[in-house]
Amino acid sequence: MPDNPGERPPSRPWRELGVVVAAVTAITLPTFLVGTLAVQIRASMHFGAAELGVVVGFFYAAAALAAAPSGNLAERMGGTRLLRNSVLASAVSLLLVAGVAGSWPELAAIMVLAGLASSAGQVGSNLFLARRIAPARQGLAFGVKQAAVPLAALLGGLAVPALALTVGWRWAFAGAAALALVSAVALPRPRLTSAQRRAAAQARGPREPAGPLIALALGFGLALTACSSLGAFLVTSAVAGGVPVGMAGLLAALASGTAVAVRVAVGALADRRQGRHLVFVVGMIVVGAAGFSMLSLGSTLQLPVLLLPGAVLSFGVGWGWNGLFNYAVVRAHPAAPGRATGITQTGGRVGSVLGPLLFGILAAHLGYGWAWGLAAVEALSGALVLLGARGMLLNRPARTVPG
Repeated sequence: MPDNPGERPPSRPWRELGVVVAAVTAITLPTFLVGTLAVQIRASMHFGAAELGVVVGFFYAAAALAAAPSGNLAERMGGTRLLRNSVLASAVSLLLVAGVAGSWPELAAIMVLAGLASSAGQVGSNLFLARRIAPARQGLAFGVKQAAVPLAALLGGLAVPALALTVGWRWAFAGAAALALVSAVALPRPRLTSAQRRAAAQARGPREPAGPLIALALGFGLALTACSSLGAFLVTSAVAGGVPVGMAGLLAALASGTAVAVRVAVGALADRRQGRHLVFVVGMIVVGAAGFSMLSLGSTLQLPVLLLPGAVLSFGVGWGWNGLFNYAVVRAHPAAPGRATGITQTGGRVGSVLGPLLFGILAAHLGYGWAWGLAAVEALSGALVLLGARGMLLNRPARTVPG
C-alpha cells in the first residue's frame, strides 16, 4: 500500500524498509552518542551528571513538543517527505556537535534541533510503514524499524573504543552525519496524485475518541521515563560501578544488540498472533523492571557481575517493546495512524524528558543505585496504565482492531 493513497506502491518494500531503518538510526543517534560518549564529552566540556541529564532532556523536550503536530503534518504531506526532511535536519545537528559545540549549553541547544528532527522522523516512518507495507507483515516491519533505536545505541557503544578512545569523540558525530545524508538520499521519491488531497481531507475529518489515546500516551510515557535513561547513563553508571570505560561501551553495545534482536523477533511474532499485543508489551515492561532492579542493586553494592544481566534485561527486553506498541496503535487506528502515533509519542517524549532529568539529579545526589531503583518503579507504573488503556480500547465501538 502506498505511503499516501496516491503514491505508487513500492516494488521492493523490504529494500525500502532497510533505508527507513538507516534513516531512523540516523535521527536517533544524536542522543545516544551523547550518552555513550558522555565520559569523553564531559571531560572536554567540563560538566557533570546533572548537566548531562539537562542536555538529554532538551532533546526529548523538543521531541515532545513536536510529536502531535508532526502526526497531523505527516497525514498531510506524507511519511516519506517528512522523514527525509527530518533526516536532513538531524544531519545538520550532528555536524554542529562535531564542529561547533564547546560547552554543555551549546550542546543542549543543538539537541533541540535533533529532538525536533527525531520526533517528526519517527512519526513519518510510522506512516511510511502503515501505508507501504502489507498488513500481514507490518508487525515485523515495525519491529525492524524500531530496532533502529537500539541499533543507534549499539553504534554509540562501539564508538567508544573505536573512535572516542582513538581519534576523538567528535569524529563519531561526523560519521553519524554522513550516515544521515546517505539515508536521506536513498529514501524513495513518492509519486503523488489528486488522491493525496482526499487523504488530507480525511485527516481533517472526524477523529477517534481521545480517551484511549491519552491513556496509551500516559502509559507509554511512564514506561519511557524509565527506559530513556539507559542510553544516557548506562555507560557512566557502569564506569562508576567499577567497569573500565572500554568495557562499559561494549556492555552498552551488547545490551543494544539484544534489543535489536528482541524487537525484530517480537515483531515477527506479532504477525502470527491475533490481538493481545498490548498484554505482551506489559509483560516485557515488567521483565525490564526486574533488569532495572538488578542495575540498582549492582550499583549500590558495587557488584559489576549484576550489571551485565541487568543491562540485557532492562535494555534488551524492557525496551524491546516499542515496535510492538506502535504496531498495536496503528492497528487500532487505521484511518489516521500518523496522527494516532503522534499523540502517543507525545506521552513517550514527555517521559523521555523527565527520565534523564530525574535520573541525573538523583544520581548526582544519591547515587546510581537510587536512580535505577526509581526507573524500576516508573516501568511498573507504565505497565499498569497500559493495561487500563487496553481495557478502554476494548470498550470502544467495534470499528477498529484492539491491541
